[in-house]
Amino acid sequence: MQFGIFTVSDVTTDPTTGHTPTDAERIKNVVTIAKHAEEVGLDVFALGEHHNEPFFSSSPTTTLAYIAARTERLLLSTATTLITTNDPVKIAEDYAMLQHLSDGRVDLMMGRGNTGPVYPWFGKDIRAGIPLAVENYALLHKLWREDVVDWQGKFRTPLQSFTSIPRPLDGVPPFVWHGSIRSPEIAEQAAYYGDGFFANHIFWPKEHTQRMVGLYRQRFAHYGHGGEDQAIVGLGGQVFMRKNSQDAVNEFRPYFDNAPVYGHGPSMEEFTAETPLTVGSPQQVIDRTLGFRDYVGDYQRQLFLMDHAGLPLKTVLEQLDLLGGEVVPVLRKEFAALRPAHVPDAPTHESLLAAKKVAA
Repeated sequence: MQFGIFTVSDVTTDPTTGHTPTDAERIKNVVTIAKHAEEVGLDVFALGEHHNEPFFSSSPTTTLAYIAARTERLLLSTATTLITTNDPVKIAEDYAMLQHLSDGRVDLMMGRGNTGPVYPWFGKDIRAGIPLAVENYALLHKLWREDVVDWQGKFRTPLQSFTSIPRPLDGVPPFVWHGSIRSPEIAEQAAYYGDGFFANHIFWPKEHTQRMVGLYRQRFAHYGHGGEDQAIVGLGGQVFMRKNSQDAVNEFRPYFDNAPVYGHGPSMEEFTAETPLTVGSPQQVIDRTLGFRDYVGDYQRQLFLMDHAGLPLKTVLEQLDLLGGEVVPVLRKEFAALRPAHVPDAPTHESLLAAKKVAA
């Protein structure tokens, strides 16, 4: 099972100091965070894509390539790549290039994002969000698997005898997760291709996540990719930890109360009761995370959001120390002991390449 962190790349004022980082400061801090994630033993670092304030990450491949050059084993991913407003040809080429530069240490999460105005900025209609996601990914999937592509669709100009370059490393495309908060069509899409499904698992109660993952698993089996429990599932999550749980609550409260996404709404206590947000001790995070298996089954990837809402870099690095030092080692052991032998690991470039050789 893979454990890691993801960032949405928000540039947010620290409510306890009034400091607002510059874009440059925040970008450099994210690089430091990714490097430290590898140092504390995490597996994955994922970076979101946004084209509006208060976010900085308009070009995830640029940042991830920079991080790849400064790490050795960290798997680099996205959270998410906007399949609706990006040209699938450009996605195919950009992420194949990143795949080569990182020696295969890359996969990506496809999604529609959560910012409506981005659609007209790139000449798209938000009312066509789902059809765009379906058609664009069908083309991307083809571009990575066929050397010469002839294609015609509704949303972009046709392609005739087109080859995207560079070709995927070792002839193996990056593994794709389809990320969604609320769209069953995206779970269906992931199942159809036998790809991974990543449930955001941040803002909604567990019953919603259970339904979405359950639908994906059923359709994965329907399309003949394996049993329901062999589907490839990832979950998001949010944590804030201190050795003493009350210290965590007291320290995180002003950040929660003023966060752009959920501040000035439900209390932190209400939010932690109704969603997977965990604020407390490392043991509380362990217990809560192990409980995810009760309603989604055995799964392959767990990513935590830890650097949002204006938290200073020093605090985020301390959180990573706790996550890598006290939480993840226990989770690895416990999840491994519970998982049946026939449930697959999360795909990597090495495992996909080995499977290709066996199939050949």
